[in-house]
Amino acid sequence: MTDRRARRHEATRQEILSATWQLARTKGLTGWSLREVAQAVDMRAPSLYGYFDSKDAIYDAMFAQGYQQLLEHLGGIPTDGHPREVLRRSAHAFFDFYVADSARHQLLFLRVVPGFEPSVESYALAQEAVDQLRALFAAIGIDRRESVDLWTALLSGLASQQVSNDPGGDRWARLIDPAVEMFLASELASAG
Repeated sequence: MTDRRARRHEATRQEILSATWQLARTKGLTGWSLREVAQAVDMRAPSLYGYFDSKDAIYDAMFAQGYQQLLEHLGGIPTDGHPREVLRRSAHAFFDFYVADSARHQLLFLRVVPGFEPSVESYALAQEAVDQLRALFAAIGIDRRESVDLWTALLSGLASQQVSNDPGGDRWARLIDPAVEMFLASELASAG
């Protein structure tokens, strides 16, 4: 009985998260209310507290879900081949993930929710994504911490420009390969 109850509880939590993501995509990341979420899942607003302690708890679950999706997305990138090609594949994969969902992009990378801080558990998923990137870089011979910082700033800058100024287009997507070349030139200069 407990397993069935736990499965129903988790299914309802996932339904709430799905409805919240949908509202965030149509009304903006901070433009939805708990009442609207409750209506979307056909329950009364106070009933949401049986699944999430607060609106920030919903954001936290969304944050964790978003980073889990990123880890799954990045985990599917082939890491064999010449370092230049590995970096290109990685850059395109990150960029595509970043621009695919503006609400997720805002929550994971821009911190636009006033006062929201992810929990230690949720933030650990974000750290895991950075650790994966460091491991990828180490595998192709890039081991400076500054390199990871430069890489993430470069790609998130391109992706932010794409989302902000040419949604659905490719103006900044076309700059990924030249950005990879600039990054590699910088790395070679730093190593030499």
